Amino acid sequence: MNFIFKALNDATRREILELLKVKDLSAGEIADYFNISKPSISHHLDILKRADLISSEKKGQFVIYSLNTTIMEDVLQWILTLKK
Repeated sequence: MNFIFKALNDATRREILELLKVKDLSAGEIADYFNISKPSISHHLDILKRADLISSEKKGQFVIYSLNTTIMEDVLQWILTLKK
């Protein structure tokens, strides 16, 4: 769970999740939305993957990233239990 909160603690990573909420994207497509280096985008994607918030699939020469909604549901469920 610590990896998840570390991943969510960064505005760029939260923006990446918002982009992936709309549709699956390649790293290059994600990088086009930001004014930071591609290695920085790769670093953010790696952190999101380690937190299991996103998944990746190789399609031809591209890696396509998608939002892992299952883990988001688990986090939301955990947060809701704190409210009770």
